Amino acid sequence: MNQPVIRRAKQLDLKFEPWAWPFAAANSKAIADIFAAQQARKPALFNGKILLMRDPVVAGEVLSARYFESDFATYLAWREFGFPGDNIYSGFGMGALRDADGVYLMGEMSPHTANAGRIYFPSGTPDPSDLVGDWVDIASSIVREVEEETGLTLDDYVAVPEFHCVISKPAVAIIQVLELKAPAAAVRQTILANLARQTMPEFSAVHLIRDAFDITETMPRYVSAFVREMTTAKV
Repeated sequence: MNQPVIRRAKQLDLKFEPWAWPFAAANSKAIADIFAAQQARKPALFNGKILLMRDPVVAGEVLSARYFESDFATYLAWREFGFPGDNIYSGFGMGALRDADGVYLMGEMSPHTANAGRIYFPSGTPDPSDLVGDWVDIASSIVREVEEETGLTLDDYVAVPEFHCVISKPAVAIIQVLELKAPAAAVRQTILANLARQTMPEFSAVHLIRDAFDITETMPRYVSAFVREMTTAKV
């Protein structure tokens, strides 16, 4: 299995181009069957429209890629089939909440979600609401996902104006560090209070991550790679 590759980018050149994904056309029945089975186990799953990535390239300080529209049911089948297609990726933004002492905050996905038990930064697959004309606005997607999943807003952090692009097939995690204005431990309590007010929060717990020794098997490879890159404890 290829190791994740991390590239820094100060600019995102993410163009939306309508495209008929051959995988979707060739597997329509399997897609419906897989989604029905998943939804039977987790009724909260919703088959919304999403945007997937093609042909990502980082050249200099620019991440370039093309996006096309799909849906969550097709994504789940693509995952079930082992993510076929060398040039197809799930390219999404993540907000790496970090305090002045270098402590990060991550959420643990709730049982009703498709990624139950996984631990990572607030994030989400982009969807058509993230389009500004023909361009995918990942920075705004990160702001929205952070607020939806934690309750934090732009008043609570300062976004560092660069991105860490972690390429780990089938994912391209476009991670932006969000510098918290308060200590991570205090912000954790604020997030937990926000989650307690929600009927079905996406996060069931919030974890403090100080260095690579806090990495667990429940974290995706791209998150683990980022933590190792950004902290002093390399294990």
